[in-house]
Amino acid sequence: MLAKRIIPCLDIKEGRVVKGTQFLNLRDAGDPVELAKFYNKEGADELCFLDITASHEKRKTLIELVEKVASEVFIPFTVGGGISSVEEMRDLLRAGADKITINSSAIKNSDLISQGAKAFGSQCIVLAIDAKRNLNSWDVYVKGGRENTGLDAIEWVKKGVALGAGEILLTSMDADGTKEGYDLELTKRVVEAVNVPVIASGGAGKLKDVVDVFKKTNCDAALLASLLHFKEVSVKQIKDEMLKELIATR
Repeated sequence: MLAKRIIPCLDIKEGRVVKGTQFLNLRDAGDPVELAKFYNKEGADELCFLDITASHEKRKTLIELVEKVASEVFIPFTVGGGISSVEEMRDLLRAGADKITINSSAIKNSDLISQGAKAFGSQCIVLAIDAKRNLNSWDVYVKGGRENTGLDAIEWVKKGVALGAGEILLTSMDADGTKEGYDLELTKRVVEAVNVPVIASGGAGKLKDVVDVFKKTNCDAALLASLLHFKEVSVKQIKDEMLKELIATR
């Protein structure tokens, strides 16, 4: 069995880490470089950086931030937010990112997935999906959860992988920031729909939630934010609990 990964997620706004509930009511959670160093030392398997209010002008800031983090940490990290060209991907990978995640831009131009996979390999391209329940299915949202694309999340994930995405970052908008646990049904459906690693995101509120998402959905990684940022649990506590539950960890 492949070892499961614990990935702290740093949502970046104007150079600071922030955290909200269901994509709203953002509050400050610290300095991204200091938090990255802390998680690197704590034993996190990877890091994820998402520039949640990305715009063309801020791209340079993000590149500078990636360079600073790359010089301080020794675990893989994924960077996303407003990336809409292979050139921008290249700039971030050169700055030290290991993987690129794309969301809104991939929906606007699905060729971007295949172009990125062709240029850097599928393992570098992470397709992020923000999904919200609509009766018995889930719709895909963009623009930080503000706009419903009308796309079915399961169909979009299949298409994204067919185009070359090597990993899926799946966020349940319903669960995000609620601390009531991951959306197990959505995660399981996505895991069963594709043959690439799936990162579950949104809703972790206690150790049991992380154990449950691994045991009940067979996802490959769990993304966590506020639970770690506000020191409610540590990476070590999560991994100790996983070992107790016989879940393979690094």
